Amino acid sequence: MRILFLSISMGAGHIKAAEALKEYIVLRYPGSENLIVDTLKYINPVVHKVVVDGYLNVIKKKPEIYGCLYRMSEYRENITRLSQRVSSLLASKIHKLVLDFKPAIIVCTHPFPLQMVAHLKKHKNMKVPAVAILTDFVNHPLWLHDNIEAYIVGHDYIKHDMEECGIDKNCIFSYGIPVSRKFLKPTSKATARNRLSLENKLTVLLMGGSLGIGEIESSFRAFAGCKRDLQIITVAGKNAVLEEKIKALSKSYNKPIRTLGYTQNIPELMDCSDFIATKPGGMTISEALVKKLPILIISPIPGQEERNARFLINSGAAVAINKKDSIDGTLCQVFDNPLRYRHMSQMAENLSTPEAGHNIVNLMEKLIHDNLFKYSSNTL
Repeated sequence: MRILFLSISMGAGHIKAAEALKEYIVLRYPGSENLIVDTLKYINPVVHKVVVDGYLNVIKKKPEIYGCLYRMSEYRENITRLSQRVSSLLASKIHKLVLDFKPAIIVCTHPFPLQMVAHLKKHKNMKVPAVAILTDFVNHPLWLHDNIEAYIVGHDYIKHDMEECGIDKNCIFSYGIPVSRKFLKPTSKATARNRLSLENKLTVLLMGGSLGIGEIESSFRAFAGCKRDLQIITVAGKNAVLEEKIKALSKSYNKPIRTLGYTQNIPELMDCSDFIATKPGGMTISEALVKKLPILIISPIPGQEERNARFLINSGAAVAINKKDSIDGTLCQVFDNPLRYRHMSQMAENLSTPEAGHNIVNLMEKLIHDNLFKYSSNTL
């Protein structure tokens, strides 16, 4: 069986969702061929650099501009039409890839390649079934097409929103965002801390996604400078400048502090922690929910991350920390109150979707079977 994943490396979340789902496919079909394509880079490296670098520079330096563009794209159809037009112009190379690779099914974890697939299905009579995995807890017009066989969303409220936008409810599945199987193996805090030579005390995991962006430095200063006796694990991701800055700052504080760059050990770091303080990227949030980890939200990127934050806060799994908030005061409210802390952990578990990977593979099997039956019957 051949599976084609189409994604875009705007941050790590979209690619990570494809890689996570691939784990479950390989588990069930060890001989399967799984091709994960960074779509814009595959089509044209120059286009990839302009689009992806432009996006990253904006969210790092002027996130309010990105937020404005995001809101405009939600309500102005001309922006959606422009995006679809550009995608249709870029789709020919993906069409050739599909013809050469001959996938049984296509999985898209970003709306841009999904637009290309929808165009090919409509205008090139491409019969390969397609699955879209929304990697945030929010709907958006760029995802919406009437010829995609399945949409995977993180919660029923997104399903209801998509139905109101005209998507057939039978094509929407609230299975959640797939996370790596490594996050499904629970380890006690004491065991995890012992493995990593950490102290057995209140621990916060401070992250800014794979890129290490957001108000990580100021958040670190706030946690390190608070009166609470706590331990801080900071993951700077691929931001080497931030990593060195945090290491230098750590020398000024009398607290146990561990500072890391990009690491594959996030599951165990979450097991060590009592809270995660992070910008609310869809993938990081999904991983934390599976770990039943209460969330302290810092510096959400305007747009989809603000929507993610609203969803988490309204659901009871998270609280927001603003620049002027007292860390001691926040921890007094949410950690010293056992009922509040337990509720946040329970709501995280309630929102988590640990079976997402298996459920999506089950659905893919059905879509492939139905597609084969449909077109074999037409030839009889």
